[in-house]
Amino acid sequence: MSDLLETTRPQPEVLAAFEGATGFMPVDEGLALYAAAVAAVRRTGLPVLEIGTYCGRSAILLAAAAREAGTVALTVDHHRGSEEQQPGWEYHDPTLVDPEVGRMDTLPRFRRTLHAAGLEDHVVALVGRSPQIAALWGGRLALVFIDGGHTDEHATADYEGWAPHLAPEGLLVVHDVFPDPADGGQAPYRVYLRALAEGFEEVSVTGSLRVLRRRTTG
Repeated sequence: MSDLLETTRPQPEVLAAFEGATGFMPVDEGLALYAAAVAAVRRTGLPVLEIGTYCGRSAILLAAAAREAGTVALTVDHHRGSEEQQPGWEYHDPTLVDPEVGRMDTLPRFRRTLHAAGLEDHVVALVGRSPQIAALWGGRLALVFIDGGHTDEHATADYEGWAPHLAPEGLLVVHDVFPDPADGGQAPYRVYLRALAEGFEEVSVTGSLRVLRRRTTG
């Protein structure tokens, strides 16, 4: 797995689309996410899923990885923006506000992002609240990428709702893991620690991105 993370890279046009998309993930973390997704879909043949899609920056990489294995990337987001993206907060983008309803709406930008990257056919967008969708989901997943709301309530619900759906050979990826509170919020870090305590082992660390795999027994 470590060798794959070092050598697997998306096609140049995919990487260019990722770099040009609206979003916050650095390139090195994106490359690690892509490599993890490729490894997971090659091993299982199952879909990958992300919680927290925003405008589709990371979805480009997940969709490209899924395309290679003939599967799909599932994206879970209500597209009304997370806490820090609301008016008056640090990551608010007024161009993403729907003027008719006066609320954030990242879904149109997300769809345009996938269209421009030529990846629409390899993504299934699940528009709604993560816990509600997780409660309805019945299938197995190759990879679960947690990058949604950064409160303890939301991060914990994402982990509890989706980690049980991972295939035995699947991977759990957690973004914005900051051990030092001075660097960022602690909810994803606490989810990461909980996953380690509940049977996951660390596969790779790239910036704030952690790739985990459930320990095998016997």
